[in-house]
Amino acid sequence: MMLSLLRRTGAVLALLLAVPSLHARPAAADTVLIVVSGEGRDQGKTRPGFEMDEFAQAYLIFRDNGLAVQVASPRGGPVEADKFNAEEPFNARVLADPAATALLADTRATATLRAADYAAVYVVGGKGAMFDLPADAALRSLVGTMHDRGAVIAAVCHGPAALVDVRLADGSLLVSGRRMTGFTNAEEGVFGKRWAKEFPFLLETALRERGARWEQAPLMMPKLVVDDRLITGQNPYSTPAVAEAIVRATGRTPVARTPWRDEASMALVQRLLAGEGEAVKRELASNRTGYHDQLIGVLGYYQLQAAQDDAAVRDALAIMQLAAPYMSEPQLPLGIAQAHWRLGEVAQARSVLGKLLETHPDMAEAKQLKDTIEG
Repeated sequence: MMLSLLRRTGAVLALLLAVPSLHARPAAADTVLIVVSGEGRDQGKTRPGFEMDEFAQAYLIFRDNGLAVQVASPRGGPVEADKFNAEEPFNARVLADPAATALLADTRATATLRAADYAAVYVVGGKGAMFDLPADAALRSLVGTMHDRGAVIAAVCHGPAALVDVRLADGSLLVSGRRMTGFTNAEEGVFGKRWAKEFPFLLETALRERGARWEQAPLMMPKLVVDDRLITGQNPYSTPAVAEAIVRATGRTPVARTPWRDEASMALVQRLLAGEGEAVKRELASNRTGYHDQLIGVLGYYQLQAAQDDAAVRDALAIMQLAAPYMSEPQLPLGIAQAHWRLGEVAQARSVLGKLLETHPDMAEAKQLKDTIEG
């Protein structure tokens, strides 16, 4: 009887051992570690945090491609993003996902992690990343060991701040001699005015000083740089490309998907600047819901502020003109007039300014430009 019971128990035990535990960790080859800043307070008002868009888009791409995700921050525990649009489809989907929100509500402290548990690390940007991430010795050690073990190292926007002083087993800097990108000094000059004065360094400057082979696109345009297992993206609009590059680096082919509105808008601008002007205008006019015309207009306006030569001014002008039929903000025609003036196209500048002042006769900047032109 005892022998029969033992046999039955052994059979049951064998079956139990053959069934994966519900609480077993995913294999390291299937797990991506997302690192976010824990600096944020009050949606970025009192302290800057991480960019939710950069988290949400990458998280969804990882999960949709069969990768498990863990989330960490220097201190662990709950983390707070800067203010974001919760209605964007990618953010809405993440906010409705209990697993995703649980990861952000209880991040793992970087000091508790093992490099062997991950196939890749992806460092999210946001201005908070300039404060607590480069100061985190545990994170530097983790990233260096992960690279030494053959893992993929990736970061977007301000996220490469976490990589600046990472050293490998041989004592060399991870970034030395490597092709890289990140949030540029030009972008910082336009968008980083509140917090940049408190940064320990400017990201582009620090990476160049450490021997990185810096690459960049025009202001706020997507830019992906892949140097073997080091993957970086310039700004928030580079996030989908970075995430899909990580998927490829883990040996997978990214699943087909419909681009998000901001992603599609940037691709439309790239087509515009590549000479497809008329086709792009028709596309935007026929599919307003598929694109973010306000984003396109703002992109052109800020590119004008950063433009250093006539070619850059012409590109900014073309982008603003693409969005102009769909935007009522007076700053856009003002920018268009400024671009014409900078290019020596005085008649066009006068024409745009005249129409602007008809509807906004008290606009000080428009009147000042008119006085300059009439000089």
